[in-house]
Amino acid sequence: MRKLLTTLVMVLCAASLMAQPTERKKRKERKKSQTEQAAPVEVQPSAVVKLYPNGAPDSNGITEPEKNHGWGYTNVVEAELFIYQADPAKATGQAVVICPGGAYQFEAFSNEGHSVARWMVARGITAAVLKYRLPNAHPDIPINDALKAIEYVRTHAAELNVNPEEVGVAGFSAGGHLAASASTRFNSTANRPDFSILVYPVITLTRSTHGGSRDALLGKGASEELIKEYSCENNVSAQTPPTFLVHCNDDGVVNIANSLMYAERLRAHKVPHTMHIYPNGGHGWGFLEGPKRLEQWRSEFYTSLQNWLNVINK
Repeated sequence: MRKLLTTLVMVLCAASLMAQPTERKKRKERKKSQTEQAAPVEVQPSAVVKLYPNGAPDSNGITEPEKNHGWGYTNVVEAELFIYQADPAKATGQAVVICPGGAYQFEAFSNEGHSVARWMVARGITAAVLKYRLPNAHPDIPINDALKAIEYVRTHAAELNVNPEEVGVAGFSAGGHLAASASTRFNSTANRPDFSILVYPVITLTRSTHGGSRDALLGKGASEELIKEYSCENNVSAQTPPTFLVHCNDDGVVNIANSLMYAERLRAHKVPHTMHIYPNGGHGWGFLEGPKRLEQWRSEFYTSLQNWLNVINK
């Protein structure tokens, strides 16, 4: 009897040991399945539009082939819009043309383009990420692209389910200079943005500027007259659209004086604006979250921007 019981225990233990890997495998598969179900689907552009389907009327002189690095682009010679159309059931009627930064030498599409568009479209805002032609010392080329993009969205407002009176522009770093240029150098009601979002923007091309952006835009050794002409603070008027500004006090790339200077000119011309200054966060934090990327201030930034968008132009 004792021998039989011993044999039975050994058989049960062996069966248990054989079952353990199977159970562990099942648990692992269940966990994987739950993780996959919980992972959000990454929204992709609903359309990619060439701004000049028959060819641009001018050239930036770049001869090297355009390159997509995954995080963004270099040597851009063809302007395109990556459109993220909001779900009609959630659409607010707003649309934003997004200008990624990159010192006018590259375009940081992942951090300051696609991720921004996904944040906006999740909130019912149609977004259009602009791949603008890099200036290569031809300053009007990217500005013309930004104005053309605003006009395109407004012209196609009906098919995009957008209110043509709620088409704004957003820009980051050198892209902020581009967005501010579009906000101060528009030449018709068709390409005037209705509001602007400027995130750690380059504004001036004078002493407080980012030198690399200025040189790429105007060319090295640009005249004082040219520097003054393309410094956005000098072009603010009462017709400049309402503006949301955000900058970090410890930005070591683009001095906070840029945003302060623009805000002062907006105030002088009685243009509605709001400015958020965070004590730390540096530069280039964009909409991709992670360590040393605005961190403790990010939630407040998102909330402030969304609240502003909720009430602007209402």
